[in-house]
Order: sequence, then structure tokens, then C-alpha cells
Amino acid sequence: MSGIRVLVGTRKGAFVLTSDGRRNRWDVSRPSFGGWELYHVKGSPADPNRLYASQSSSWFGQIIQRSDDGGKTWYQPGTPPGEPTTAPDGTPKGESNKFVYDSSPETGKPLTNHQWYDGSQRPWEFKRVWHLEPSLNDPDIVYAGVEDAALFRSTDGGQTWQELPGLRSAKGHLWQPGAGGMCLHTILLDHHDAERIFVAISAAGTFRTHDGGKTWQPMNRGLKSLYELPDPNAEVGHCVHCITMHSSRPNVLFMQKHWDVMRSDDAGES
Repeated sequence: MSGIRVLVGTRKGAFVLTSDGRRNRWDVSRPSFGGWELYHVKGSPADPNRLYASQSSSWFGQIIQRSDDGGKTWYQPGTPPGEPTTAPDGTPKGESNKFVYDSSPETGKPLTNHQWYDGSQRPWEFKRVWHLEPSLNDPDIVYAGVEDAALFRSTDGGQTWQELPGLRSAKGHLWQPGAGGMCLHTILLDHHDAERIFVAISAAGTFRTHDGGKTWQPMNRGLKSLYELPDPNAEVGHCVHCITMHSSRPNVLFMQKHWDVMRSDDAGES
């Protein structure tokens, strides 16, 4: 009988739950990173022993953790070998500076501001990683959805991160934080098309790429936000809480929006 594993991130650490196929009894691991907020823990489909975790703290910043043995041991891939993972006073050393928004003249310079709660413009500022999504076929490739909303990718197992700035060029100057911040909280990789990716952002909406993240289009037709937006049918600005993809029909998407539960049968076109 096949085994079941559930990876759980909480405000007080990460846990690994295991059971057999009947799921009558569960074994719960001791907490990893006790006392820390774990925004997301995700395993690699290409290597079940490869796990990634987003460890975050308002005091110490962002840390990416990685396990190569299914969660038995963890280390910070962004910290060079031999370099301490704590400050001189013993406190954890955050690695928020690993996530740097693209500011190059070619692709990043125009993406300087987003919309604030009052409609004014604010600069982009990294706060934390909300979502980690490992590649379907390479354990060293992993995507990170962050706050302020942007998409990053690592191709070396979490050691370094590069932004895919094409996403913020999809009317990013009109994106606005919701009550929980302006976060990219969902990343969906298409099992049938390696170049197609969906993301969801609060409060901007859903976006899709067909070229591996170079260019993006808003996928929010049919959404109505009668109480949040001056234009309830706006192309961006909707407070999407989650999207998920049908396991065998990748054009079928389900969405939990601020006020609604929605379905698309055409990959977000409507």
C-alpha cells in the first residue's frame, strides 16, 4: 500500500505528517524551525527527498531552507559553505537580500512603483516568500512567489534567485495590496505544457504565461469586484485568494476569490 506524506507550515514551525493509504493513523514529526513562521513547505516532484521551505520572521527576515533527505535535516542553500548562519549575537541571519527586484535598464527600470491603498504610487519592497513551487522535472529549479508581488526563479537549488520581471510589466503599476499585503501566493505549473505557468496575486488577479515566464497576460475576464474596485470589471486589481488546476484537464481552473468561487474551462480566458 502506498504511503502518504503531508508537509505542513505553521506559525510555530514545519511538520511532516505520514500515513499509509488508509490514512487512519498519522505520524507527526517533531517541529523543524520551532517558533518560526513557515509560509510554505513543498517537495520536488522530480525528487521526493528534496524539500524547500520558506522560513520568515518580521524580526530576522527571510530564509530559504532546503532538505535533501525528506525533512530529516535542513540547511540554508543561500549561505556559502563555512559561512555562519547566525549573527555574532546568536540570532538567525536572514537572507532577504537574495531576492532583488530587476532594476536593469532593459527590463526592470520601468517597473518602479505599484499602487498603494490610497491610490498613490509606492516603490516595490521585498518582505517575504509566500509560495515555493519546484519544477516538475528538475529538483534544482524552483519558483518563488513573494511580497511585494513578483516571481523569482532559482536554477541552482535555492542558492541564488533571479526575478522574472515580465510579470510585473503586466500592468504592475495598477496592482494594489489587499488586507494581507500584496502577495504572489499561488504558482501553477502545467504538467502538459512546460512553458505555461499560472500565478495568482492578492490583490491583482490571475496571470498566465506561454513562454516560461518571459511575457504575461492578465486572465481576469468574467471577474467582478463590486465593492473593491471603481471599475468592477477591471482587467487587474481583483482579490484572488487561490487558484488550482484540474489534475487531468489543465484548461480547467478553480478560483476562490474574495466574494466568489469561480471556474474556468478555457485556461482563464473567461
